[in-house]
Amino acid sequence: MLTVQDLESGYGPMQVLWKPGIHVEKGTITSLLGPNGVGKSTFLYTVFGSVEPWGGTITYSGQDVTTFPTHKKVEMGIALVPEGKHLFPDMNVYENLSMGAYVKKALEHKDESMELVYSLFPRLKERRKQLAGSLSGGEQQMVTIARALMTKPELIMLDEPSQGLAPLLVQEVFRTIEKMKEEIGLTILLVEQNADAALNAASYIYILHEGRIKAEGTPEDIKKSADIREAYLGI
Repeated sequence: MLTVQDLESGYGPMQVLWKPGIHVEKGTITSLLGPNGVGKSTFLYTVFGSVEPWGGTITYSGQDVTTFPTHKKVEMGIALVPEGKHLFPDMNVYENLSMGAYVKKALEHKDESMELVYSLFPRLKERRKQLAGSLSGGEQQMVTIARALMTKPELIMLDEPSQGLAPLLVQEVFRTIEKMKEEIGLTILLVEQNADAALNAASYIYILHEGRIKAEGTPEDIKKSADIREAYLGI
């Protein structure tokens, strides 16, 4: 579904990505792992179009989308859940979710998408009239993910969804991520620092370090390699 080859990008004169490449199969969870500051978020933002690529190619569903603007990629079915909880704190949960259904395709299916989101996140249905700013950290993360689902994506990219959450909430978020794949057939590209949780959820793993892919394989391959775990994952 998504193939990235020799991707280069950065900020100003500083190059961050040095030709990493990955392939994300339709209907799978693919994880991009690595320590802080190695370019994982930059990779997602470049794929999404928020950071301009300097070189390489991004192919989505067989189409070269390297230079497509972000709004066009959203219309094509790509969504990004950024790191942190970017909510409208003075709007309630329902209103925050509604803000996700802004593209024409999504607006036409808003009620249907809302029911789907509530089935995945029953707590959000209970809290739908509550101000987003008054929710717990875990609930705010659920709203952030759910709002991206309102765009009716086929590929959703998650940037550090477990960041700052207590261990029990991390488990809950990852259970929901797996439900997104199993129950609604979403394809997921997951950037995560919690290596254990990502290894348990993903079908395939890429290790990014200093802007380059240093290793890849199934979770079993990565778990078996003490060198990879110690050098890049700290586990």
